[in-house]
Amino acid sequence: MQAYLKLIKFDNLILIAITQLCIKYGLFQPFDIAITLNGFGIFLLVISTISLVAAANVMFVIQDKENSNSKGILGGAISEKIANRLFIIFNVIGVGIGFYLSNIVGNPKLAALFIVVSGVFYIYATYLKEILILKNVLLGLMMSLALIGVAIFDLLPAITEQNRTSQKVIFLIIVDYSIFAFVIITIREMVKDCLMMNRDHNAGIQTLPIAIGKDRTAKLISGLTTIPIGLIIYYVYTYLFSNSIVVVLVLGLLVAPLLYFMFRSWNAENDKDFKTLSFILKIVLFLSSLSLLLYQFILL
Repeated sequence: MQAYLKLIKFDNLILIAITQLCIKYGLFQPFDIAITLNGFGIFLLVISTISLVAAANVMFVIQDKENSNSKGILGGAISEKIANRLFIIFNVIGVGIGFYLSNIVGNPKLAALFIVVSGVFYIYATYLKEILILKNVLLGLMMSLALIGVAIFDLLPAITEQNRTSQKVIFLIIVDYSIFAFVIITIREMVKDCLMMNRDHNAGIQTLPIAIGKDRTAKLISGLTTIPIGLIIYYVYTYLFSNSIVVVLVLGLLVAPLLYFMFRSWNAENDKDFKTLSFILKIVLFLSSLSLLLYQFILL
């Protein structure tokens, strides 16, 4: 069982699910926002999203195995045949539920979004994996779409002329969070590339640390961390500055860890350093997701 959870990166899937539920019950419900999906509907959206992400994760592992010519998946714990079946099953679940949800919200064309997401990762793993940092960017986009997807299926279909202003405010908050999530995930994938540099090199997989070196990549990661820090500070100054308690919480729980991450990544060298850096970013993502629950106390 542990091998299968590792194959689909279960911890990342849980994080995505938590974030989507925080949007639904931290932003939509407390503000009595007009919505389209009931509790069962949002449950289906979560299942569809994490199924597509799980399928992408399985595909990445399969491709890594093929490139390295190793025996089996994850050290032989899972056969390639089973992994391929899981890839198909997760895609069928994700796209199938997507079709159902698209019809529920009265816009069947939205089903194309699920098909495109499913196809993009297959095309990448099959034809485009040699392009530097493309995988990192795609995974960042996947997290962003997971957040915006809640708005697309639950918020946007319920917009009317009467509620357009309030719906727009909530939608823009989700967009801001999706941008932040994209940046953090992209940086975290670069950290993981440094961590897996030797394995990727032996497998013939071209990543940024292999192309420019681990030390330069670590310093690039440190420099890129100024982006999410700047985004948070701008957001706090623009929207939350009047609430001193929230400002202290955001600075202490998000900015402080990112500053520590930035300084530590500059001199990161070994696997222990990069594991710590990856864990810090996961904590930042988790805390930023939970921060969605605070808006009911800030804006109400």
